[in-house]
Amino acid sequence: MSTTAQRAFVLSVLVLLMAATRVNHFMAIPDASWAVFFIGGFYLRSWTRWAFPLLMALAIVIDILVIRSSGQQYLQHYCVSPGTWMLLPAYFSMWAGGMLLRQGYHGAQWLTLGKAALLLVGAVGVCHLFAQGGFYWSSDMVAEPTAAGWLKNYADWFVPYLRTAAIYVGLAAALQLTTEQVGKLLQARHDVLR
Repeated sequence: MSTTAQRAFVLSVLVLLMAATRVNHFMAIPDASWAVFFIGGFYLRSWTRWAFPLLMALAIVIDILVIRSSGQQYLQHYCVSPGTWMLLPAYFSMWAGGMLLRQGYHGAQWLTLGKAALLLVGAVGVCHLFAQGGFYWSSDMVAEPTAAGWLKNYADWFVPYLRTAAIYVGLAAALQLTTEQVGKLLQARHDVLR
């Protein structure tokens, strides 16, 4: 499979994953959007100019469709505020974390695992700062925003968002490791048969 075909396959999987989970923001299947952007940054770094905007547009379209299907207008929904535009830098921080992980990547190693963990925590921290901050400081749902209230809200939601992103990114890492190991086994078998 060519590199372009591999990237197209990854993009297709990420689109399906976001479509399948974003419709369930607070239901049994956690929203994979943050992880989708991190994973996208890792695998689709050279396609950033168009893959990131495509996934961003998909996220917005899904939100609009889900909100409208509930009988509400998009701009009147609880989660939509003037700070919604902050999702752009929020999601790009996840994408950038994935791109930084890919930089200098030479296969799964313990050092890479540590780098991945640090980058994921940092990316989630920045993403949450933009996403939660945009909502907290601009939404009519927060009657009297204060720095202490914002900090408490940030702290209350950081671990759940990190956990969800880590689960999806961990599954992607396990698939990456499996793919690399199978590739090595197939190459070794090919070398022996030559």
